[in-house]
Amino acid sequence: MHPRLNEWFDEWFDENTWQDPQWTVEELLARKGSQRVSVVLPALDEEGTVGAIVTALLPLLGLIDELVVVDSGSTDRTVAVAVEAGARVVRREDVLPELPPVPGKGEVLWRSLAATTGDLVVFLDSDLVDFDPGFVVALLGPLLARPEVQLVKGFYRRPLRLESSGGGRVTELLARPVLSALRPELGGIIQPLGGEYAARRSFLESVPFAAGYGVEIGLLLDAHAHFGLAGLAQVNLGVRKHRNRSLAQLGVMARQILGAAMSRCGASNPGSAEFVQFAQVAGEWLPDTTTVALADRPPMRQVLGISSGTTLNGRGALHSSM
Repeated sequence: MHPRLNEWFDEWFDENTWQDPQWTVEELLARKGSQRVSVVLPALDEEGTVGAIVTALLPLLGLIDELVVVDSGSTDRTVAVAVEAGARVVRREDVLPELPPVPGKGEVLWRSLAATTGDLVVFLDSDLVDFDPGFVVALLGPLLARPEVQLVKGFYRRPLRLESSGGGRVTELLARPVLSALRPELGGIIQPLGGEYAARRSFLESVPFAAGYGVEIGLLLDAHAHFGLAGLAQVNLGVRKHRNRSLAQLGVMARQILGAAMSRCGASNPGSAEFVQFAQVAGEWLPDTTTVALADRPPMRQVLGISSGTTLNGRGALHSSM
């Protein structure tokens, strides 16, 4: 590591990494003042986990002003389970209905900005098992303690099936090497792809959202480009348990993540790409081609034609509310 980069790395890591966050709800309520907090759970066929997450978050209402599940076209009982648990549920297609939705996580998170009003937005994946509501408290801490911080990433140990660790394969095999090569200042981010993070609405509204699974690395790179390392922080969330995906699924995910990273580091964005994998069928190896979406959604402020300093008003039809 270059001596100067090493100096930046050490200083940022020491000052902007909370290994053992100790904020309490009472402390954050005092710091929060008139600011509003929205917690957003993107969901696609998560009937087995979303209800427990919502239930765990309900005692934090007060610190949380909006608890919203944004459904991405579920075919199971995700919507019903989330409503029964006490969340407000928004269907993807009911937000900005004049724009046809496209598949993917980035789309749902992008549309959530038009369906919520919080000054601070916390994103949580909906497939978490044994969810700890302390995630929200920890993620909000740096935003309420440091006005310069714009994006807070969670980090954690990620068990793989029955093993005590080993999750985060795309992080270690793709994201971290890509950041090391293209944006080495971000080498101190422990979980660049983690789905648990919080940010200021003013930042989220001002940048494009990458397609699908590229959204996390896209927001990280954009926050760094706009605010430098001082705008980034990370907190230890302990252990994160969720559904692990097959290698074939991870390959498609990795291609989308790579596209988002490259477009933010100077490469052109073709909008989509044909990604070829191979499967063995009846003793033969045959190509399996997937069209991977790479096109960004534009900044939400641009879509709604609002000026800097103006907050959104929760546009978008609601499926159900409590």
